[in-house]
Amino acid sequence: MNHSQSKALFSRAQETIPGGVNSPVRAFRGVGGEPVFFKEGAGAWLTDVDNNRYVDLVGSWGPLILGHAWPPVVAAITEAARLGSSFGAPTEAEVRFAELICATVPSVEKVRLVSSGTEATVAAIRLARGFTGRDYILKFEGCFHGAGDPFLVKAGSGVETLGLPDSPGVPAAVAGLTLTAPYNDLGAVEKLFAERGKDIACAIIEPVVGNMGVLIPEEGYLQGLQALCRAHGVLFVLDEVMTGFRLARGGAQEVYGLRPDLSTFGKVIGGGLPLAAYGGRRDVMSKVAPEGPVYQSGTLSGNPVAVAAGLASLQALRSPGVYERLDSIGRELEAGLRAEAEEARVPVTINRVGSMFTVFFTEGPVFDYASAKKSDTARYGRFFHQMLEEGVYLPPSQFESAFLSLSINEPEVAHILRAARRAFRALGTAA
Repeated sequence: MNHSQSKALFSRAQETIPGGVNSPVRAFRGVGGEPVFFKEGAGAWLTDVDNNRYVDLVGSWGPLILGHAWPPVVAAITEAARLGSSFGAPTEAEVRFAELICATVPSVEKVRLVSSGTEATVAAIRLARGFTGRDYILKFEGCFHGAGDPFLVKAGSGVETLGLPDSPGVPAAVAGLTLTAPYNDLGAVEKLFAERGKDIACAIIEPVVGNMGVLIPEEGYLQGLQALCRAHGVLFVLDEVMTGFRLARGGAQEVYGLRPDLSTFGKVIGGGLPLAAYGGRRDVMSKVAPEGPVYQSGTLSGNPVAVAAGLASLQALRSPGVYERLDSIGRELEAGLRAEAEEARVPVTINRVGSMFTVFFTEGPVFDYASAKKSDTARYGRFFHQMLEEGVYLPPSQFESAFLSLSINEPEVAHILRAARRAFRALGTAA
């Protein structure tokens, strides 16, 4: 493929944008080479500035569960923008949107709209601290909750891709209030809570980790964590920015039978536009200003264009069978990718939950931060570039989830598996 226009744009971008990108993982540091610049998306396909086409397995990092430029979403955005792009004042649409979230997710009795997943998670832990009067939070190794200062401790996602265990600029005093435990290790949490439980405001977790690649919770792990939180007066915060409305209509908490005290949402709920939310128990959410003393605000919160896109997306996902179809596509791809890797004698571990999956270049199993770190990132980089040349756009990092959309049909599945056959065989030959 020719990438001359992308190369030229990247060269220009580096003069005025740090690293040439507006979010670190886009720079391809995790796979080598230079990023592709895109100009158009339609359904399951992306077109870059050099007119190369790719089946998209990134989906804007999760929001585009319906595919690119889905007509009802485009129509909703167009109509909302025609009426005014922003008011900085309440609208009927944001009330309907909040009502829809509360009606769909039983644990959410009140919800506040914000503009990004990071904003939602930062607000949620501030609220947990304000509600409990405690200062410490617990997060889990490899989980990524956005770029807020308290979360850049043993974080996954771009932090792991770039090999940055923490981040300069985060004061030690702030980082010191974040405790960590291994994912899928309930014993470690029991020990920590026995020692420090009375100091911990909340435990925040990705129920299915997507930011260390996909990590799947072991049976009983999330339910046990929820019970431990209840026993110690620690608020249980489920970060469903990635999994909310993607794994099921009610998110991961529906799949695993959970009832968190607080939840955060993003990505899918915005239909591809900047929109996120945090919500939960009525008594906890009633502490949020102006109803209560815990302050949080945002000029563009509940933006009418973003809310219109979100409403159109969530209404489409109420159609019967959509999640079953996503899971079916996922099963077919998982089986096909595993078969192609075995045929080429390339050791991989494939973790998948519904429409989220990761091909780890390790013999596995992969169930926590330490086991994910054993992956051969150089080999993933070679696989990524081979797939790119075959017209498949994967996450440009071993430590990110791939996402499926409802626009992926049998022709796209066949295209992906043909590309994977060539990519795995090329890796097998190189070995």
